[in-house]
Amino acid sequence: MAGGSSVTEKLFRVAVVLKGLDGVVQLLGGILVIFVPPSAITALAHVTTRDVFGGAGGPLAQHFEQAAEHFANGGTRTFVIAYLLVHGVIKIGLVIALLCKIRPAYPIAVVALGAFVVFEVLRATRTHSIELPFFAALDVLIIVMVIKEYFELRKQQARGPAAHDEAETDA
Repeated sequence: MAGGSSVTEKLFRVAVVLKGLDGVVQLLGGILVIFVPPSAITALAHVTTRDVFGGAGGPLAQHFEQAAEHFANGGTRTFVIAYLLVHGVIKIGLVIALLCKIRPAYPIAVVALGAFVVFEVLRATRTHSIELPFFAALDVLIIVMVIKEYFELRKQQARGPAAHDEAETDA
């Protein structure tokens, strides 16, 4: 392949790096939620609803307010912390392995992302979440790219190290 990596590989790398950044944000968010009291989160939600949504009149604002109240007063705080920490650690680990082209990580990534998709869809149906179906669709696209990249990596490794070195030298 003259000119370096294929467009697909570049898209794969961008998607994986974005997934890694998402994992870092989730990990930091989980750590932050451990130390931020629920009352501060509710207060932030009220300010955000007022400043961003112009008050609590619209359906999106009401959804946001209800989610914040449920978080502060319900049992979801522990779930959110665990969810963010586990998701973050898994994503960061898989991203590192995929960027290092560790072949056994590809099927693990597909299974983990598939589990995330199932969870996101189930959770979206229970909570009527607006954002979870969007994240599930993105994860499906990343799964497709991981599978495609996995087969390309297998093909390269089947040709042997000499074929892989020639492909890099041609670039």
